[in-house]
Amino acid sequence: MGRGIAQVAAQAGLAVLLYDLDTVTLEGALSSISRSMDRQIRGRETSEAEAGQALKRIRTVRDLQALEQADFLVEAVHEEPGIKTEVLNKADQVLRPGIVIASNTSSISITRLGASTLRPDRVIGMHFMNPVPVMVLVEVVAGLETSKETLEDTVELAEKLGKTPVVVSDSPGFISNRLLIPMINEAAYCVMEGIASPESIDKIMKLGMNHPMGPLALADLIGLDVCLQIMEVLHSGFGDSKYKPCPLIRRMVDAGRLGRKSGQGFYPYKPPL
Repeated sequence: MGRGIAQVAAQAGLAVLLYDLDTVTLEGALSSISRSMDRQIRGRETSEAEAGQALKRIRTVRDLQALEQADFLVEAVHEEPGIKTEVLNKADQVLRPGIVIASNTSSISITRLGASTLRPDRVIGMHFMNPVPVMVLVEVVAGLETSKETLEDTVELAEKLGKTPVVVSDSPGFISNRLLIPMINEAAYCVMEGIASPESIDKIMKLGMNHPMGPLALADLIGLDVCLQIMEVLHSGFGDSKYKPCPLIRRMVDAGRLGRKSGQGFYPYKPPL
């Protein structure tokens, strides 16, 4: 997700600082972005010259102190409250006063994340859809302390990136995953109970409901570990048994069958993406 966000920002003409602790991860990110732009060139969505200029706008950094140059921060670390809270707290100490901190969380409370900083009024959710260069929606999530100015600045940035921002209030799973994840969970129950194969379930949703991708193929794309984390957020946040994660998904995650990124989920993927 961080790679995709960096790509669309650079292609929108913005200078990008792409931060990570690991050099190999940063090198892999640049390679991934270059391959993504190559696909766009082949599809005539951009030119070689435009792609080359966009790549020049991305600078990788491993020193958190470099973020003091930033005018807007988008965090896209692992979907785990403790990790996000730690990262935002550290970034808060480096960023200039008044700079917006946007979290690309798919389910975690923005109010909670904002409370971990000294600028809760400048913390907001900016939930991009995957893959970022292709999907136009950005779910903009206002926490309890998020200011009107922060909301306006974030909507303006999303539009500059060529996205369509939709504003929602802070609630477990927001809107997108509050609707999507229970569907994925129920599809997994159908597999576990032997009602139908993953292929049949996905075909029904694609042909009968006109979905571009079936829920189980989509779960593999998202990552079953991420899906499970969101299910647990919904289950604990609402305290309702209808959000209880399907045991099959939990077993698959325990086995390391996470979907595309591991090479095996509800479907096999070779090589792992």
